Amino acid sequence: MACRISELVLECADPERLAVFWNEVLGYVEVGREVDGSIEIGPPGVGFGGPQPTIVLSPNDEPRTGKVRLHVDVNPTDRDQDAELERLLALGARPADVGQTGEEDWHVLADPEGNVFCLLRRRIAPA
Repeated sequence: MACRISELVLECADPERLAVFWNEVLGYVEVGREVDGSIEIGPPGVGFGGPQPTIVLSPNDEPRTGKVRLHVDVNPTDRDQDAELERLLALGARPADVGQTGEEDWHVLADPEGNVFCLLRRRIAPA
């Protein structure tokens, strides 16, 4: 293996707000802050360099133009998809329409800043 993903960087208007949201969604914790206002979140007790990538929420006040070409897929770990959907909606996710037919076995959602992600059906073991 030559490389692996160590972190994902998400530019956002409000890193604090998204850190709270994504920490709750993924069971992550804050692992660092930069002087520019970036917040890095990752698995508790592991942080950068662990088996799962960390997420850097980097402040950017410029309006987003166009569709983001990368999105995250998440899977439930300790409940079924319907129960996880309820939990994510309660945390502030909202349904998003990206042209799906309604026959998909996943849900397309957006985080509090409109970044699209999908909740897949298959339950997987926690990392």
